[in-house]
Formats: sequence, C-alpha cells, structure tokens
Amino acid sequence: MSEAVKVAVEAALAAGKILRDRKDSIGEVNYKDFYDPVTEVDLLCEKTVIDHIKKTFPDHDILAEESGSAQGNASPSKWIIDPLDGTLNYSHGYPCYCVSIGLEHEGQVEVGVIYNPCLDELFVAERGKGATLNNKPIKVSTIPTLKESLLVTGFHPKVINSLDDNLNHFCRFMKACQAVRRPGSAAMDLVYTAMGRFEGFWELKLSPWDVAAGMLIVTEAGGTLSKFDGSPVTIYDEEILASNGLIHQEMVDILQSS
Repeated sequence: MSEAVKVAVEAALAAGKILRDRKDSIGEVNYKDFYDPVTEVDLLCEKTVIDHIKKTFPDHDILAEESGSAQGNASPSKWIIDPLDGTLNYSHGYPCYCVSIGLEHEGQVEVGVIYNPCLDELFVAERGKGATLNNKPIKVSTIPTLKESLLVTGFHPKVINSLDDNLNHFCRFMKACQAVRRPGSAAMDLVYTAMGRFEGFWELKLSPWDVAAGMLIVTEAGGTLSKFDGSPVTIYDEEILASNGLIHQEMVDILQSS
C-alpha cells in the first residue's frame, strides 16, 4: 500500500466514524440552494479529511466540495474530496452515503478511496493495481445484455432548474432493462457498479468530487467509462456513463436516442 493510499484510507475511516457518531445529532442544516443541504457534519468531516492529508502532504492542492479549491505550492498533485456524498440522505436518516477521496496527479486520478460507514464497506483502488472491497478484489458484473441488467442513476440538485433533467433517459432505460434504482449517492452508484451490484450507471451535472474516486474504482474493476455518446470522459465533464463494458454500447444507444 502506497503512502497516498494509506493516508486516504485513514482519512476516510476517520470521517466515516464521525458520520456514524453524529447520525442522530447532525446539528444545524443550511442550504446552498433550497434543495441542496449542507450540515455541520459535512464541514467537520471535510476538515478531518483535509487535516489528515495535510499532515503527510502539506504542499498538495485540495479540491473539496464545501471549501472549494485550496492551492499548494504549484503542486502536480491534487486531492479531490467529498466528505459526505449523499448529504440529503444523511440529513433524513436514510442510510446511503459515503466519504469519497481521490488523488489526481498531473491530470490523472491515481488513488480512489470510498468508505460507506453504514455497511462498513471500504473501496480502494490505485491505478494499475486493481480495486478492492474490504481488501478483497472486486470485478464488474458479467451480465451481457441490457434487458438482464439492473441499472442505477441519480438526479443532481442542479437538474431542478434545468430542462436537461435526466427524466427522458430514466423513462427509456426503465423500459429496456430489469429495473433502475436511484439511491442518492453518485459515489456509491459507481462503486456498486464496480463490484457488480449494478451493471450500469449514468448521471448528469456531477462535479469532480462526486466521481473522481469512483471512476478510478470502476476502471480498476474492469469497467468502462465514457460520456453519453461513447467518447472519452474526465472527472471534469458534467455527464458520465459507467458500465460493466458488456452493455456499454446498448446504454450509449439509449442515451443517444433520448
């Protein structure tokens, strides 16, 4: 385990403990917009993760959901942090949320760690070294067709004020696969695709901290990533399609027909 992976795991577990300890006392809830909450726990977890990282990597840059971008000394390395992906779930007591930490080096994500404290699930990936769940290797599903597949998606708060709201895609996929789920955490959707609980995931209007760690975990588990048209995707694009690879073109076809 590299030093970066070790630090990311320690930071994710520390933030996860806070999420567990505070789940019944989340404190004050504020709103970036009326549909987009931020709790005291978000801020506390973010500070905890950043403090862990800065002890070992004081010169690295930080991009975090709540505090934004903090520059180091022109570092080629940047930590991309969502301290609580699924804040709305957390604020309602719905147990689907996680801590997501990615490390980007020279424009490429090299480390991804996602911790789900509700089920004590720790997902880890390092570029070129595969992906694990609680230290056991994971791989994407081998289901070969869309009609046999269980898919997952989400509706980011940004879609509320947009005509590009994902409902057209949702309706088409509902009629083309076994079922579509909508848990409310993009990071969890990605890692559950990586481990084969879902065959595919798509979503619009996400931010780098939503997907940085999860995209690497999908790739290292043997999955396929793209934009909706099948072209290459980065963590800075606002649409993402992830799948087991076997149904990827079928998903592209549905998204393009929508």
